[in-house]
Amino acid sequence: MVIVAVAGGTGHLGRTIVEAIIATGKHEVKVLSRTSNPELETMLGVPVIPIDYLDVDSLTKKLEDLGIHTVVSALSNYDDAKGNRPPELELIRAADASLVTKRMVASRWSAPYSDGHVGQVSSVANIQNAQVALQKTSNLEYTAFYSGYFLDYWGLPVVPSHMPPFTMVLDIANDSAVILGSGNVPVTFTHTRDTAKFVAASLDLDKWDPETYVMGDKMTFNEALHLAEDVKRTKFSVVYDSVEKLKSGQTTELPGQVALYSILPKEILQYMIGVHGVWFEEGVYNLKPVRFLNEQFPQIKPIKVKGLLEQAWKKAHNPLDD
Repeated sequence: MVIVAVAGGTGHLGRTIVEAIIATGKHEVKVLSRTSNPELETMLGVPVIPIDYLDVDSLTKKLEDLGIHTVVSALSNYDDAKGNRPPELELIRAADASLVTKRMVASRWSAPYSDGHVGQVSSVANIQNAQVALQKTSNLEYTAFYSGYFLDYWGLPVVPSHMPPFTMVLDIANDSAVILGSGNVPVTFTHTRDTAKFVAASLDLDKWDPETYVMGDKMTFNEALHLAEDVKRTKFSVVYDSVEKLKSGQTTELPGQVALYSILPKEILQYMIGVHGVWFEEGVYNLKPVRFLNEQFPQIKPIKVKGLLEQAWKKAHNPLDD
């Protein structure tokens, strides 16, 4: 048993990881947050510790006082609205300085980016800077999890998830699709609940690799489109956005994206989708590691794309529809 602190554990992937570790019954969990959250403390049954990420000395002492052996970071990698970078570097410094902290999971979660991707979105530079900082640590064993594209978005709101709604490629509710690029490049898909299960299981490993890969399923966007059409028993309205269009920062709007504009302005959302569309076409999300962690934990059975679509969207078969 070790004491694990999940930074950013109050929502989205972080909360899912907290719940997965609790479910194992093997480790003590504490949530690090910028603010206190008594309601969530009661709901989860674990303490939510308010901390100042930017005060490295105070954060180091907090890790030591709490006896934190392992830090799992689920902090956002994106700069905030004011252009401030995320506090991942400070968290790394504090974990390395802490006399009791021995392990850290970096916040990456999707796919390994290259230096050529730096400057396209703010998250990549922040991820690369954090990676360099981890390599320079003296006392930490560390890893980063790569799980591809989060499958959650295609199952909301039926399949349980703490991820917020986000529409890209398949707008299943509106029988629509915008395929980014050719749609023929394989993409790795993993639900956050399964990613979290692998994170929880990895806490029992004697040794971590610097990079950890997990997978729920792998297929092309065209194959996923056909599955969605089969499950809903209807043909989708389909548009293909060329790589040239994606690089221009323009993408075809899906009906389900309109509701997102209150969070991300349309031009920013389209730009980000365009960037990711190019990455999909480049094969960035077609994870090809030497091995997946799935091999070490065959008891974890991740949900597949087809299973998720059927759970979320399949309706009772009516012969009159044939």
